[in-house]
Amino acid sequence: MKETVAAVIVAAGSGKRMGLQVKKQYLMIEEYPVLYYSLKAFSDYGVEKIVLVVPEEDIEYCKEHIVNKYGFCDIVQVVAGGKERYDSVLAGLEKVNEDYVLIHDGARPCISINLIERCVQAVKKYKACILSVPVKETIKVINEEGFIVDTPNRSHVWLAQTPQAFDTALLKQAYTYTITKEMAITDDAMMVEHFLKIPVKVVEGEYTNIKITTKEDIRIATDYLREQNS
Repeated sequence: MKETVAAVIVAAGSGKRMGLQVKKQYLMIEEYPVLYYSLKAFSDYGVEKIVLVVPEEDIEYCKEHIVNKYGFCDIVQVVAGGKERYDSVLAGLEKVNEDYVLIHDGARPCISINLIERCVQAVKKYKACILSVPVKETIKVINEEGFIVDTPNRSHVWLAQTPQAFDTALLKQAYTYTITKEMAITDDAMMVEHFLKIPVKVVEGEYTNIKITTKEDIRIATDYLREQNS
């Protein structure tokens, strides 16, 4: 029996750090909004379902101006996110019944079919994996006063990316645990690591798979996507 794969694309953030009136997931890169590129990559790869998680007030806008406009209506289901990223992922996860699920940031438009394939192959073998790249610079750990307290071995430090891929039942089990205020969960792999004590496999990603966080990131992503599509 064929194993099925779904994607949850999280785009429920406000993008306030960019200081723009338009949310970053709707900014235009070339002739398409940022969010379009992730939807297209997962659609072209051939996942069975995409659950797009957006702010509740944006649901109708996304349906009309992105999902329907660009022909994703047969594969994409749009749902409302929550206050925290955890709430948004959970809202998307509740709509997934496929064997495996890939959680992806909607603000990472440079995701490629090749990277998605790497994740799918790895999750079928290891049950939990993330895309990641080695850091290029020396990392310093500082204390509250701003003084260095540690310099970790650079060869052991990697930058996490998305998608992060999981056996769906496994991730749902992790999400049944209550997150306390003392535990700051910043990605889905932490859920599996912390609550289930299950090792998560690192799959080497690509440095071009950046997350749009600043205005400079828009320029970098534009240059890359323009080159990719030329």
